Amino acid sequence: MSDEPFEPPEEFVLPIEDFIDLHPFRPREIRSVVESYLEEAVKLGLTEVRLIHGRGIGVQRDAVRSVLSKHPLVRDYRDAPAERGGWGATVARLKLPDD
Repeated sequence: MSDEPFEPPEEFVLPIEDFIDLHPFRPREIRSVVESYLEEAVKLGLTEVRLIHGRGIGVQRDAVRSVLSKHPLVRDYRDAPAERGGWGATVARLKLPDD
């Protein structure tokens, strides 16, 4: 196994589920990954998603929450419950197109 960081191809397609693990992405990619994920989640009709950013020192969490606080598709967000990641993940409620 290589110690090199994961290098996704220029265009990387992830299956959309009700959660996304952001660990494989670089900090500079977080904004665009989260924005794209939210748009696709709403297209699929998801009303709540969980973004797993890890606990660390809070840099990823702050980046995720910065996007969530300004994104027009986000109704609100909060720490995930303990059994779903606690403060290592953020749960966001989404607005559907007819809201």
